[in-house]
Amino acid sequence: MAGCRGRGVHRRSPDREGSLPPVRLGQHPTISRRGSRRPLSTLVSPELPAVSRALFDTRDEGEILRLTMDHVSAVGPYRAEAGYLRVHGHMVPSPGVGPGHASTVDRAVRELTGRDVPVSVPGRSRGRALALHGPGGLHGYLVVTSRSRPTKAQHLLLATLVRLTAAALSVAVAHRRRREDALELHRLRRERAAFQRRLVSLVVELGYQRAVHEALAEVAASGGGEEAITSALHELTGFPALVEDRFGRLRSWTGPGRPDPYPEPDPARHEEMLQAIARRGGPVRIKDRLISLVRPRGEVLGVLALVDPQGDADEYTMFTLEHAATSLALELSHLRHLAEVELRLRRELVDDLLGGTDEASAYARSEAFGHDLHRIQYVVVVQWRNRAADDAFARTVGRVATAVGMPSLVTRRSDHVVLVAQGSPHDHALYETLARETGTPDGTIGVSARCDTPDGIPGRYQEALRALEVRRRSRTRYGTTFFDDLGLYRILGPGNEYQELEAFVREWLGRLVDYDGGHRTALVETLSRYFDCGGNYADTAESLAIHRSTLRYRLQRIREISGHDLTSVEDRLNLQVATRVWKIMLGGPG
Repeated sequence: MAGCRGRGVHRRSPDREGSLPPVRLGQHPTISRRGSRRPLSTLVSPELPAVSRALFDTRDEGEILRLTMDHVSAVGPYRAEAGYLRVHGHMVPSPGVGPGHASTVDRAVRELTGRDVPVSVPGRSRGRALALHGPGGLHGYLVVTSRSRPTKAQHLLLATLVRLTAAALSVAVAHRRRREDALELHRLRRERAAFQRRLVSLVVELGYQRAVHEALAEVAASGGGEEAITSALHELTGFPALVEDRFGRLRSWTGPGRPDPYPEPDPARHEEMLQAIARRGGPVRIKDRLISLVRPRGEVLGVLALVDPQGDADEYTMFTLEHAATSLALELSHLRHLAEVELRLRRELVDDLLGGTDEASAYARSEAFGHDLHRIQYVVVVQWRNRAADDAFARTVGRVATAVGMPSLVTRRSDHVVLVAQGSPHDHALYETLARETGTPDGTIGVSARCDTPDGIPGRYQEALRALEVRRRSRTRYGTTFFDDLGLYRILGPGNEYQELEAFVREWLGRLVDYDGGHRTALVETLSRYFDCGGNYADTAESLAIHRSTLRYRLQRIREISGHDLTSVEDRLNLQVATRVWKIMLGGPG
């Protein structure tokens, strides 16, 4: 027997009592009992196929680990103590599995590097940490203990369960990664679609902005003013567009629905509205209008508005309105600068004309401004109560004068504005229009006699001042006074010269003097004696040594030739003064 034992029988040294031998995956041994060999399949736990299906049916890694731990005891005298899953490179206890044996097991498992090693489990024996390896790498660990010494078959079943668990985890991890990749791909596709939509929107927006910029730049390049800008704004937005001045008066309207007449603004409410818009900045909706201020360098020159009663305006409309307001501000600022330069040059020309200047130079300079000095000129002075004679008032007077048919060169003095007006003024049109423009009738205007050449403008300026002064000292202080209507007042007051006296006499007696000179008659002398005798026929005829019927004939001829009515109190006064000046200061018939 001893020899028999020595031949052909391989004796294995028994395993250490109470230890779990390493589980080698992939081996398929058979178990020998009493010299016979039985297939492993007869020893497989009946629960293993069902567990295998359950492991591969689930896609949750924690659930796979829980199922494995629940069925460890079915393949041998094993007990699942803990399970760990690899999450972002760290071993994390699977939630809800295992009794959680203190931190000693956790520390031991976290220090492992993928090997199967014995571990100490407090209160247990024969503990081992089994690595769950798959094609994707290490997925986690399963910590089991054994109540008794397991057989090799039980070791193999445990190894099979560990392998199945690792494979199921690999499938679940791959599925999760595919799902994550699919979600990430879906997210990236959504982001790409959103980016593409945004890109399309930006392209459309940039295209629209470029179209707006090009349209308004074309308007600016063509020198278009308010009308051109409102027309472009109406075409770009489809809404009626309008421009109001600083005081709320309409300057331009393009599109349907223009009110007729346009409502007069309330100054206080309009100023309050401008301040509210300035505080908020950008286009502001007020009732049925979108309003943007036109204010270069902070000074409000007016408003640009769109009429939108239904509230249909979008962000593109707001952009267009704001851009148009900027263009209009630049345009108005440029025009204002040019107007200021032109006003200054015009003022210099008028100052030279009022002081006396070379005619050739005056003609050339006036032509540069489109003013024809070759035509008859009138000098007009304007003074308004409680209105300083500044540049703004001078521009207003000049604009109103042009509107009433008096194209003028304008300058200003300390307390009045001076116009050298082309053509005869229309009665009181300038005064009435200025009264409406300024909102007050408290103004005085003096108009000179006609002036045929530039060298007569200084004298006409003095005539306009005298007409202004006479009006200011009269009972009706406000209105227009023409120097030609002053009559006797033309030669009253300080500073009168011989030329003015002569002009007065010429106006009232000129036709009679010429007639006497051409016909060797004495009509002026007869008129002078008539006034000296207080209008008494008998005394006048006696002083002239003529018959009363002859006197009547001469007086009738005087009426016909002079065109003056001797029954009019004013005409009689002016004629009497004129005959006195003619006789005493101008030397009578000589």
